[in-house]
This record gives sequence, structure tokens and C-alpha cells, in this order.
Amino acid sequence: MRKILSLMVGLGLGAGIGVLLVTFFTPTSGEQLVARLRAGWEETLAAARLASAERTKELEAQLAAKRLSAPTPK
Repeated sequence: MRKILSLMVGLGLGAGIGVLLVTFFTPTSGEQLVARLRAGWEETLAAARLASAERTKELEAQLAAKRLSAPTPK
């Protein structure tokens, strides 16, 4: 458990340091960077929602097919 905690702390610190370095050394302004990150986040979120909706439809179709093929209890 201690190794996992150390790993998580290390990853968190590494990510934080990486964010700071990118923020300080990017050639764009902070506002432009935030806008690009927000746009990327929104695009990713929309794609995830679309994939989720498609998968939900697939699973519902599979469930309906299983319900039709299952014998009815008497």
C-alpha cells in the first residue's frame, strides 16, 4: 500500500511540475492556453458522451434480444 501511495504522490507532483513548466514556457499567453485546453476538454467530453450513447444503445439491444430468447417462467 505504501508503494502505491508513493507512486501516486510522485505522479501528482510530476504532473503539477509539468503543468507549471508548460505554463511558464509556452509561447502563447495564459488566456490562449486556457482557451485551447478548455476547447480540447469540451471536444473530448463530447466524444465520450457520443461513445457512451452508442454503447448504451448496443447494450440495450443485446438485453432486449436476450429477454426475447429467454424462456418465460411458469
